[in-house]
Amino acid sequence: MSLYQVSKLLYQLNRDEAVKAAFAKDPEAVVAQYPMTDEERGAVLGPDIGLLYVLGVNGQILMHYAALCGIEWSDYLQRMRDGVTRHGPVRAGIYAMTTRPDEKVAGA
Repeated sequence: MSLYQVSKLLYQLNRDEAVKAAFAKDPEAVVAQYPMTDEERGAVLGPDIGLLYVLGVNGQILMHYAALCGIEWSDYLQRMRDGVTRHGPVRAGIYAMTTRPDEKVAGA
């Protein structure tokens, strides 16, 4: 998985007006500049916020990408929850889940 490349693209979409303009014109061409798996590419182009979250994209970066895509805050949060339901636990990054959502954590 190329979580770094996905995160880098989403970060640049938040920070670089030229990248943002190019993405608005031809998102597939912009995404093709970053080495990603087919799953990652599809999630970015979807946009599949839930899958991007499960893949491990940082919530701060993902939040700005969701806004760029016109996704409202409450819908953004729900899409992350739905992503875990649909795609399983977060796989990588700081949100990686060490237990399944249906497992009880000791002491909880």
